[in-house]
Amino acid sequence: MTAARRKDLVREYKERKTRSGIFAVRCMADGAAWTGISRDLDSQQNGIWFQLRMGNHMNKALQQAWARHGADAFRFEILEVVEDDNPEMIGLLLKEREAHWRAQEGAAKLFA
Repeated sequence: MTAARRKDLVREYKERKTRSGIFAVRCMADGAAWTGISRDLDSQQNGIWFQLRMGNHMNKALQQAWARHGADAFRFEILEVVEDDNPEMIGLLLKEREAHWRAQEGAAKLFA
């Protein structure tokens, strides 16, 4: 890869539009679910799966379920994309919507 191509790829990555919202991680083997918020839904799963594979996810219950059932038992699901014209409101909206989804799904909070 040329240096110019690499620069173009980095620039494209930085300029890409990200989606904020609420997601769930589900264990299909035991029915457990965890919800979380993300400012970049499209890359969130990779980060979580990496931490789980390394055995160092900060949510101990999730990590134990992963160790017990294996990667194939888990699903990442986008529950809602949150948008607002005022970027300062996104954080508040994400917290409110996560609380709604956590109650609706009977899920635990992924990030304490």
